Amino acid sequence: MISHVYFIGIGGIGMSALARYFKGTGAFVAGYDRTPSAITSALEQEGVLIHYNDDTSQIPQTILEHPTDALVIYTPAIPIDHKEWNFLHQSGFKMVKRAQVLGEIAASKTCLAIAGTHGKTTTSTLLAHIFTHSGVGCTAFLGGISKNYQTNLLVSPSPYLVAEADEYDRSFLQLHPNMAVVTSIDADHLDIFGDYETLKDAFADFTNQINPNGTLLLKEGLALPAPNHPQTKRYRYSLQQESDFYASHLSIEQDGYYSFTLHLLQEVVPECRLFVPGQINIENGVAASAIAFLNGITPQQIKEALATFLGVSRRFDVQVNNRDCIYIDDYAHHPAEISAALNSIRSLYPNRKITAVFQPHLYTRTRDFADEFGKSLSLADELILLPIYPAREYPIHGVSSLMLLEKVTGEDKHLVEKENIVEFLTPRTIDVLITFGAGDIDRLVPEIKSLIQERR
Repeated sequence: MISHVYFIGIGGIGMSALARYFKGTGAFVAGYDRTPSAITSALEQEGVLIHYNDDTSQIPQTILEHPTDALVIYTPAIPIDHKEWNFLHQSGFKMVKRAQVLGEIAASKTCLAIAGTHGKTTTSTLLAHIFTHSGVGCTAFLGGISKNYQTNLLVSPSPYLVAEADEYDRSFLQLHPNMAVVTSIDADHLDIFGDYETLKDAFADFTNQINPNGTLLLKEGLALPAPNHPQTKRYRYSLQQESDFYASHLSIEQDGYYSFTLHLLQEVVPECRLFVPGQINIENGVAASAIAFLNGITPQQIKEALATFLGVSRRFDVQVNNRDCIYIDDYAHHPAEISAALNSIRSLYPNRKITAVFQPHLYTRTRDFADEFGKSLSLADELILLPIYPAREYPIHGVSSLMLLEKVTGEDKHLVEKENIVEFLTPRTIDVLITFGAGDIDRLVPEIKSLIQERR
């Protein structure tokens, strides 16, 4: 039993889930993160010690007193010159990446892994909800905060474990799942993979790690070679195209939510409802329902769970919905995600003005997909661009939000500093507003929400 755990980068969504897991085992848990956030605040309220300066003197003494039986978990985003990482490494502590720890935990369970460059967070959270709502239960490590449970970690004595399988840094290769879903394979993380073909090869390697007698569920249209094990079962799913698992008879109900018929192999489940907007969430719901069904959860249990799913924070997350204004916050940070979200909003709210506020994430991603960003952001009627959020990167000459702005068609576009965004929005007419980004734009959400609500 591990008694002391120290996290470097504890505020990350995957890291914080592990922190909660070890805290639940009774271990002493502490950590460092660069900046305070809603996640670190919640962890501190749960009894986790956190500091925000890269300062070895702030590492708790009780950690330093256990160099042989303490575990140091770090995120791959930590820079090589990080003082605390180097100090603990040189002091003989066991240093492991987040993905390795998750892989070790998952190995003791029936692992259901959700992979994909987009869609994996909602799909895994919905799958965990179906298992929990049905009474079967599961342990789940999620890449977002479930609005049903207000956490990114579920713990259960059930044999099932739902894991979000992250392709960044090839983290998902630490998992050997019993069942796996691949929702999408779009070019991303090219700073890690170099090119799209190498990224696709990594996904193929992941599917080859499925248990020989396990199951692979692929979104219809994705091209991946068959797993090396011929006995691995293969299924396909889609939104409305006939497949092993799919949805049909979609209709938009009040407030933009959907009803649909769910097809689970030969089972037909009519009048299903999902009260999170956007057709992409119906597609995610089909994938989650398929895995639940293949693990023995009944169609009726699935239908009831779908109708009670509240969504994931920052995934097409409706903050305000009244007759005067719609405000949605979303984690989208890739052109494909932005296009999907803006097209969904356009279908839900036709003939209304859509204002998008976008904070680009990473200089390399902005550089690699500048033309694609220009096209996707041009789908908005009005665009407000914030400066690039660098995360782990240093600036790249010539790569900026201004460069991106010049690629966006239309005249109603603006470049605004993050600290000035609320002041900029205050005098403007807002019809449908969406904030996008994977950086720290989420910290603006409460102020923007208050601004809109005060106008009524």
